[in-house]
Amino acid sequence: MSEQASAVAAQARHLMRGLDRATLATVQRDAGGWPYASLAMVAHDGRGRPLLLLSALAEHTRNIAADGRVSLLFDGTAGLATPLTGARLSVLGRAAAVDDDAARARYLARHPDAALYAGFADFRLYRVEVERSHLVAGFGRIHWVEGAALVLPREAPALADAEAGIVAHMNDDHPDAIQLCARMLGSAALGWRMTGVDPEGADLRLGGAVLRLAFATPVADAKGARVELVRLVGEARARFAQASVA
Repeated sequence: MSEQASAVAAQARHLMRGLDRATLATVQRDAGGWPYASLAMVAHDGRGRPLLLLSALAEHTRNIAADGRVSLLFDGTAGLATPLTGARLSVLGRAAAVDDDAARARYLARHPDAALYAGFADFRLYRVEVERSHLVAGFGRIHWVEGAALVLPREAPALADAEAGIVAHMNDDHPDAIQLCARMLGSAALGWRMTGVDPEGADLRLGGAVLRLAFATPVADAKGARVELVRLVGEARARFAQASVA
């Protein structure tokens, strides 16, 4: 993969990982194959594959049962005065129900309110196996990104095993560091919490808002995550120290 293609894929992954909802398009099973669009709350597994918690009673779930092909639109244009200058990503793939405790835990950490209904008999976790994606990063910046480039090639089991401990440690022992990082990303609000860590970054949530902390280099274990988190906190402290001097 060329350097440019690698940068485009990284941008697409960052956009997808940084959003907790998407427009879900399915094939309407009883209306001549018309596209059917709905709202879906999204999380991602350790490789970055989208996860959906869906009710069997929902129209989109019934569509998926008949035809697993889906498209997810991740819209990064919120708040822009000229939305078409912002980035958006259309992900094409096939959705299927999975029984994966680790993926389920990641979903519920990303969407804690889902715990209220996740145990209902009609709800199941679905994973989207990505085939292709289409990134529009602004006027004239349009790229197809293949599935193999949009998701990571393999899991990071050591990091996955340590994830819950890292998240709890940061939330319990270093909430000030999380606030600093959130401020660096543009939010002065208080109360941000970490919800997940993966090889390329960490996810933060405050109520209905989410932020994405991007690592400079991929990590594979708790030690690597600690190095990147310490670096990010140091970067935030240095930035605000310079601002106060100026």
